[in-house]
Amino acid sequence: MEFKLLTTDARSKARAGELHTGHGTVPTPVFMPVGTLGGVKAVHMRELREDVKAPIILGNTYHLYLRPGMEVIAHAGGLHRFNGWDGPILTDSGGFQVHSLSDIRKITEEGVRFSSHIDGSRHLFTPEGVMDIQRTIGSDIMMAFDECTPWPCPLEYATDSMHRTHRWLDRCLDRFHATEPKYGHEQAVFPIVQGSTFPELRKASAEYVAGKGACGNAIGGLSVGEPEEEMYAMAELCCDILPKDRPRYLMGVGTPWNLLENIALGVDMFDCVMPTRNGRNGMLFTREGVVQIKNKVWADDHSPLDPNGTSFVDSAYSKAFVRHLFVTNELLGLQIASLHNLAFYVALMTEARTKILEGTFTEWKAMMLLRLKTRISR
Repeated sequence: MEFKLLTTDARSKARAGELHTGHGTVPTPVFMPVGTLGGVKAVHMRELREDVKAPIILGNTYHLYLRPGMEVIAHAGGLHRFNGWDGPILTDSGGFQVHSLSDIRKITEEGVRFSSHIDGSRHLFTPEGVMDIQRTIGSDIMMAFDECTPWPCPLEYATDSMHRTHRWLDRCLDRFHATEPKYGHEQAVFPIVQGSTFPELRKASAEYVAGKGACGNAIGGLSVGEPEEEMYAMAELCCDILPKDRPRYLMGVGTPWNLLENIALGVDMFDCVMPTRNGRNGMLFTREGVVQIKNKVWADDHSPLDPNGTSFVDSAYSKAFVRHLFVTNELLGLQIASLHNLAFYVALMTEARTKILEGTFTEWKAMMLLRLKTRISR
């Protein structure tokens, strides 16, 4: 895998680049739609390719391991053949899911023992096992196994957790280098910086990760409840240390304004369930602000869903009709909102990249931030 840095904004740390993988080139900055179980909820792969124009999607090791299981995915020939997505795929290692299962898991030096949230069955994730699972999945980008600490988190625990994550990283890399891809395309491993919101820990972790010489690097353990300003401070600290010639991936972030702020700090890659999850609850993100489509104000508004939108749903359906679908619990409403939000996120990243290449990103970002946070009532 190769990353080509094309330019850096003169008035910020925003970057435009190209990430070359075995399943295609990913222009950066980029937003990755989340396909936890292999598919993005309520959205066809054809829509992701042709309407949303997503360059890459994300799957989850924990969930795919439990269902459908590695035997099924191996028999299919990997996740690309199983789900019909022919572009690049990144898989999370399951570290965040393990974090979210705090009442049914136990962390040791060996790894994490946990109970399935589906049937209560017992399982063990180790750094080596997680690498093997992602080899079987066949993702283009595999994430190292880490522990995502909660927020707030005591310094002592965050320190112990960070060092354990570093030891697990070494085991992940040893296993990765001792094994081969299964489906004829190259795979890469991204280490993950941890350290909660303690600057000294983030610095130490970023330096440790940077020293591994990986094809790309990730920043984890943020957007877990901490104030936005702390997230930005930790992301900037990490970006200042992580190699400039490798992509930087901020995991699990976030709102449209979070993305733009973090692009300005040097982040290249993002993922988040927000566009689809919030969309399924009637929240639409637009260039002019946030629309709560279930509000009664839209009941007789027959204007296009989003006149500035890039998805076909934005002109094909009216606000009144989409509101009607939501209040009557029609599944089509969830599909329309998910498509709209995903297309908006991807288009926002495309526009940000264009502005970086043109040298006008900073002015454009300031203007967009004022709009994006607006709550539209009419």
